[in-house]
Amino acid sequence: MKNNNCKESILRLNLIKPKILVVEDNSDLLFNIELILKSNKYHPLLAKNGKDALKILSQLEDPPDIIISDILMPQLDGYEFFKEVASSPRWNSIPFIFLSAKSSPEDIRLGKLLGADDYITKPFDEKDLLAVISGKIARINRAKLLNSILEDTPDLKKAEKISRKEDNLYILIALWDDKYGPKIVNIYPKEKEIEVSLDQLANQLFSASISIYGHEKITKSEDLLLNLTNLKRDAYLLFDSYPDKKERFGEKQYMIAALAPRINFFHSLEIRKIFNKISKSIKEKTNYALAPNWDSINRVLHSEVKVIK
Repeated sequence: MKNNNCKESILRLNLIKPKILVVEDNSDLLFNIELILKSNKYHPLLAKNGKDALKILSQLEDPPDIIISDILMPQLDGYEFFKEVASSPRWNSIPFIFLSAKSSPEDIRLGKLLGADDYITKPFDEKDLLAVISGKIARINRAKLLNSILEDTPDLKKAEKISRKEDNLYILIALWDDKYGPKIVNIYPKEKEIEVSLDQLANQLFSASISIYGHEKITKSEDLLLNLTNLKRDAYLLFDSYPDKKERFGEKQYMIAALAPRINFFHSLEIRKIFNKISKSIKEKTNYALAPNWDSINRVLHSEVKVIK
């Protein structure tokens, strides 16, 4: 039954045209991007500056799937527009891509330091733009599909109450065992209580993710940002692996997860950097401590997006 529900969810997602908000003050370029998106079955929303884009966002019942924005624009430039999006609970889960003629390494580095998901320089190749968009949409759809699977999980349906502490942040690491499935090998903090078994939750997250990715896709680092509605929590997951001939897939697969009351898209970009360091230690089989990483993630979750100009 779960497989049928999964297939039905995939079909529904494939029928929906992803909405993409494009913010660009060059009318000719804006028109060309509109044609590119429409011819590739996307639904473009167009704005000529950040001020107009904010107006469009405020009028939408459902937010766009992706925002693509120029930087040098009148009235409200790309950096300031990014800051408005990043600081809004309604919009800060939307992947944000800068599309700009500011093409120096310093400009690109700044865009990514601010928290943008990607940075495309002008002039751009149509195939490159579509490849970036396709990758973001695929990630969004995987997250939506996994959410739909988890919402139908009986054990998680029962878990409607959870501690409301603001600092209720957890980091956990689970390894995949060929016989028993996911098994938590490290968690921080250990002393806190949560009204659902974290072993059970890790099992559901890992197993549901495998049903979408397949074991063969975890040979490369993959990540997901989820809203666990029943738990009133968000989860950021990073999957990776290292070679192990004893395992059925020729590798030991693992998941690093952060659970918190609120993790938005921009938080996830910073958390991934922290998780990559933990992942490197796991692969190299060197010692690591979750406590300082917990502190770093907690600071990320309580920080504001700062725009450097």
